[in-house]
Amino acid sequence: MKDLNTVYPTGYVLKKYNITRQTLYNWEKAGLISPKRDWRGWRVWDSSTLLDIENLLSSKKIQNNNKTISNNQRLMINNRRYLGSKQKLIPFIKKVVSKECEDIKTFADIFAGTGVVAHEFNDINTKIIVNDILYSNYLAYITWFSDDYYDFKKISKLIDEFNNMVVSKDNYVSRNFGGTYFTIENARKIGAIREEIESMTDITSREKAILITSLLYAMDKVANTCGHYDAYIKILDTTEPLYLQVPAIKKQEINKGNMIFNEDANKLVKRISSDLIYIDTPYNSRQYSDAYHLLENIARWEKPEVTGVARKMIDRSKIKSAYCTVKAPKVFEDLISNIDSKYILVSYNNMGQKGDGRSNAKISDEEIIDSLRKKGEIKVFYTDFQYFTAGKTQLKDHKERLFLCKCK
Repeated sequence: MKDLNTVYPTGYVLKKYNITRQTLYNWEKAGLISPKRDWRGWRVWDSSTLLDIENLLSSKKIQNNNKTISNNQRLMINNRRYLGSKQKLIPFIKKVVSKECEDIKTFADIFAGTGVVAHEFNDINTKIIVNDILYSNYLAYITWFSDDYYDFKKISKLIDEFNNMVVSKDNYVSRNFGGTYFTIENARKIGAIREEIESMTDITSREKAILITSLLYAMDKVANTCGHYDAYIKILDTTEPLYLQVPAIKKQEINKGNMIFNEDANKLVKRISSDLIYIDTPYNSRQYSDAYHLLENIARWEKPEVTGVARKMIDRSKIKSAYCTVKAPKVFEDLISNIDSKYILVSYNNMGQKGDGRSNAKISDEEIIDSLRKKGEIKVFYTDFQYFTAGKTQLKDHKERLFLCKCK
């Protein structure tokens, strides 16, 4: 029994309830708890405030357990966190294309990432070619851009069943990622759902891609990370239960004729042609194979041995990009030289001389312009943009640029 006169420091509370300092401050700001202050002005916690915290944690658990499992809210392609996402830049990109480019009936996004840019150009009058080296992203493209048949009712039913699964046994995911990237409960459920999808024999390849994509997006929402998987947050403070949603997919006739790839962009451009090719290469040394190793692991489901604190797959060589290395300028020049398109649109930021070393751009403006100049006439457009950096560097006057080349 707690002594009513005893007060406890904040560190004791954080350790006892396995919560973060920010969570406590958020509750205090919302008026949910009212800690006392000692003679120094520091927060202290007595039996009354500890009871308030316990009631809050109990209330959150009940709310999570009683969460309505339904598919009324559909999953959108941009409903995930991703380094370098161009979601906020789409109006800028579309404005430049609309003003500067004519008769665009085919749009190719060959470093597509989440696919949000390609998704904006995917309509009844424009066919898209979409590609990424990560298999997890490729599955998302099959989900949203393929014109293969899928049974909506079947997908909805299966996702409802997945949401209502109760899993008590450990599996590959809970053993390797439980208690770090995810709660044990969520990790067990992720592993059980992914194993169930893999064992299904009555679903098409697109239906399988849709189910895996729904799982990957659900994982991202409950992951104990700051938006990528290079590391997890030390204190497991993300306790929301795993919840899958049915993707909102455009009509089949809109996707008709789209082309989807999962390969090296430098090899792909030798086999395709497009009215416009949009290029958004990695900018710096941050390998996406490292940042999204966990999603890639679940997508492929080969259950490889993982290593290190971050629990990464040992062999990630096939999904590493040369654009994150000193080879980037030469690889970029090779890419541009092999493109068959009326227009080339390159997105690149101005961090070449800014930021910490790991965040510095690998290709200079001069190198971009020199490569594009060999293909045709160049225009450059600028917009302000907030960029991710994991360090403490403050970036001012940061801009995202679009280099537009009208090919000869």
